[in-house]
Amino acid sequence: MPEQIGGSMQPQVALPHEIDHSHADVTGGWLRAATFGAMDGLVSNTALIAGVAASADAQTVVLSGVAGLLAGAFSMALGEYTSVTTANEQLDSEVRAERLAFERHPHAEQVELVAMLMDMGMTEPTARKAAEEIHLDEEKAVHFHIAQELGVDPREKPSAMVAAVSSFLLFAVGAIIPLLPYLFGVVALWPGLVCGGVGLLLAGAIAARFTKGSLVFGAGRQLAFGVVAIAATYTVGKLIGAVV
Repeated sequence: MPEQIGGSMQPQVALPHEIDHSHADVTGGWLRAATFGAMDGLVSNTALIAGVAASADAQTVVLSGVAGLLAGAFSMALGEYTSVTTANEQLDSEVRAERLAFERHPHAEQVELVAMLMDMGMTEPTARKAAEEIHLDEEKAVHFHIAQELGVDPREKPSAMVAAVSSFLLFAVGAIIPLLPYLFGVVALWPGLVCGGVGLLLAGAIAARFTKGSLVFGAGRQLAFGVVAIAATYTVGKLIGAVV
């Protein structure tokens, strides 16, 4: 349907995001934390189980695996919460500094914005006009300056709680996978290693699916990284078992 603009009828054009593509939410902080948690849980607990199983019985392996799951999940959650909160607080500090600069040097801030807009490809008259209009609303102008100078929109900060919960849950899921055979009464190590390997393949493929990358490459990369860590831990466990 045509739309009336400025006294004339203009055709209503669909936006590209409505007909062609859309973007995922990359500001929530959950995907990075969940991916990190799942990978860390799989690799660390599979490696821990392998290292302990190299020189201990099944009961010791289970106790070590459960302890590793709980300690790792809480540690990951606390670390994510603290790191995201600290980053958000630092961003808030930069916003306060920008507001203070607006109060003390409003003209200089507008001149600075003109230069930034010209660097983006605008002509000087257009940049000056745009800067004047942006600075009519100081709140929006502050956010615009921060987004241009730091590359982060202060209105779209990731949630520390979402990152912590995502990390905790996915670490626990990843860490319990190599423990499953032992929990069902299997005393051999190789079923746990197989479960850990399958988990790494799935986790790598799922992460690649979110990033629209190659599923095969994503799965293989995570498996390769995991194998190196697990093999190294198993070797150390064997050596310590032989000495003790």
